[in-house]
Amino acid sequence: MAKRDYYEVLGVGKNASADEIKKGFRRLAIEHHPDRGGDEEKFKELNEAYEVLKDDSKRQRYDQFGHAGVGSSASSDGNPFSGFGGNGQNVNFDFGDLGLGDIFESFFGGGRPGQQQQRQNRGRDLETSIEVSFEDAIFGTDKDINITAQDNCSHCHGSRTEPGYELKQCDTCHGSGQVVTATRTIFGNIQQAAICPKCLGSGQIPEKNCSVCKGKGTEKNSQSIKLKIPAGIDDGATIRLRQHGEAITGGEKGDLYVVVRVKADKRFTREGDLILSKEHISMVDAALGTNIEVETVDGLITMKIPGGTQSGTDFRLSNHGVPHINGNSRGSHIVTIIVDTPTKLNRKQKSILQDFKNN
Repeated sequence: MAKRDYYEVLGVGKNASADEIKKGFRRLAIEHHPDRGGDEEKFKELNEAYEVLKDDSKRQRYDQFGHAGVGSSASSDGNPFSGFGGNGQNVNFDFGDLGLGDIFESFFGGGRPGQQQQRQNRGRDLETSIEVSFEDAIFGTDKDINITAQDNCSHCHGSRTEPGYELKQCDTCHGSGQVVTATRTIFGNIQQAAICPKCLGSGQIPEKNCSVCKGKGTEKNSQSIKLKIPAGIDDGATIRLRQHGEAITGGEKGDLYVVVRVKADKRFTREGDLILSKEHISMVDAALGTNIEVETVDGLITMKIPGGTQSGTDFRLSNHGVPHINGNSRGSHIVTIIVDTPTKLNRKQKSILQDFKNN
């Protein structure tokens, strides 16, 4: 569905002042706010339009190029989590299946009385960060990261048993993996089931503990992980690597969350899927027109400057911006032209300009 004109959304004219835009937004936002029974989709549309038109530079690009000139960064979906991890990219949390069984366990410390514990233990999640260059964030790259954490024991491979020996039934829980205790309350006797502290819920214990991990099943270990940085990733985005976190006996590994930090670039800035840069030209070239070499992430590109170009004019280089993650298209590169006014003129130059002014 095509987006509506932002001025139409806010009910203002294209020459509206900043104050008129603000008043238009506030009036309609109150009318359509979901908490007041309004239309949630219209409220999101209002937010998106206001985010662009309240910003002078974004408004100028919108006036010149339409929705394509403000890129995907203008989108405001009303989701309170949409900005987490840098534009909501690749932030992939697993909240699990929080059901009645979990609520029961929260109150009574285990599964339902008489039932086997169903949820496995899980190792701790880990978080680290990695720094990449502006170009690597645009085009993607592979990086090696080093993590030191609890891993499966290299000697017993997590079995907790010295090689050559076997596991036997736990003498505390008698193989059930749980210990059940009874508590007298005002509601009567309540049974509480908890994971057996000796076998950690497995129902088995080693005949002889591993000589390296002393029966823990894990040891601290350093590992190198190759991480693929996708093209178009933004600063602050988080990549989740499943089961690359800490190991735990009798359960699966946790996850590793890698926060990507993108180094600033002196030549370019980024705004959503747009890349922004500035180019300086002389007032003579601005008046007469010229061709200039523009530096982009794809290399030098020749760009035509028409005669009469004003300082602050934006030119769009299509398909030279940020690649869309999981897509084949790219945003644009917006080049802002800055016309330099000379500060020192010789007598001849002044005379020429004076003649131009008089004529």
